[in-house]
Amino acid sequence: MRFVARKANPCLRIIKRARFSNFERAHIIDAARNPIDLDERQIHAVSARIELDLRVGSAFTRMQTMQLKPLLEHLQTESDSKIISYGSCQFPTLGFIVDRYFRVQNFVPEPFWKISVIYEKDGAKVTFNWKRVHLFDRLAVTILFERCLAARTARVTKMDKKATRKWKPLPLATVELQKCGSRFLRMDSQRVMKVAEDLYTKGWISYPRTETDQFDRGASSRSRRRIAAGGRNNDKAHPPIHPVNYVASTSLSDEERRVYEFVVRRFLACCAEDALGEQTTISILYGPETFTANGLIVIQRNYLDVYPYDKWESSQQLPAFAMGETFVPTEARIGEGKTSAPGYLTEAELIALMDANGIGTDATMAEHIGKIKERRYVMTRTRGLGCCGGGGGDGRWEWRGGGGGGCA
Repeated sequence: MRFVARKANPCLRIIKRARFSNFERAHIIDAARNPIDLDERQIHAVSARIELDLRVGSAFTRMQTMQLKPLLEHLQTESDSKIISYGSCQFPTLGFIVDRYFRVQNFVPEPFWKISVIYEKDGAKVTFNWKRVHLFDRLAVTILFERCLAARTARVTKMDKKATRKWKPLPLATVELQKCGSRFLRMDSQRVMKVAEDLYTKGWISYPRTETDQFDRGASSRSRRRIAAGGRNNDKAHPPIHPVNYVASTSLSDEERRVYEFVVRRFLACCAEDALGEQTTISILYGPETFTANGLIVIQRNYLDVYPYDKWESSQQLPAFAMGETFVPTEARIGEGKTSAPGYLTEAELIALMDANGIGTDATMAEHIGKIKERRYVMTRTRGLGCCGGGGGDGRWEWRGGGGGGCA
């Protein structure tokens, strides 16, 4: 870097750099007023990483293309420009999808049996769930069920009523934006980031590429002090993604409106209070077995009023029971079911796996996912469809496989 600078201006003696992370006026002015020394070690490290990625990627891509392309029927019928690429982040990203694909394909359902108890009181039907959940031995379940019936009456052994809460979300970071965009906005990660960057350049939201999920503790506003302690990550470069200006929805495209609304609602949710409720748990002893019933009453919705993406609803309201109370269940029965296979990965799940395993950065995850889609190593389908659909948001990922694959 010094060589380039002195080549352009041989009169330079001291060379420093202005380091800034985004194009906001305050950041650029601060960087210009506080230049820093060049760190040659960082410069060389970046150069080495670039060269290693290029050399390794090129070598493996060439080898895979030459050796594997003749084996893949769907590539033999396409243009010779199609390659089977390799990348240090692309490869494990594809690996997560392939691993889940084989888990789905190789899954063998296993039958199980369970006991459920129902009791009607004060006009309410209360369902008690078995503490064991279920067992895979039908004979054992039948024996336990007969012992329950022989006891005839059930007895209340525990009553627990306590305050509970649903925590408000953390300030918004890039990885979370990509996951929520796929889950709630039905947009793939690449599209979400493109729209967010457009909103940033137009001055409506803050810089959308950040690992920070906590606001500056020195912020003066009361609302920001409440959310400062929420997260643990801070990249020391950018604040969490938040709105910086008001814009009428009529001035935005449909996708821009959805992303902008999500960013605003997420920020307001961070500034609000946790949702509050009351959780009631009743345990009964029926024969030798324990069963429990749970009820939830939402007392104060708080942040949920501005953040409809989270759901927390009141469930069955339990009638009054007394400790030691006995009763004859209205209904007791054995139910049968089968274990179910895991679903194909969703984009939100894939991003979470990449984040947990350090694959890519918040700025490149969407690019790696887009690359394996572009190479047609995977296909996506909209949740609930019986065959492969477009690459819409929160689609299920399926490995294309060596023979062209498709939907399983």
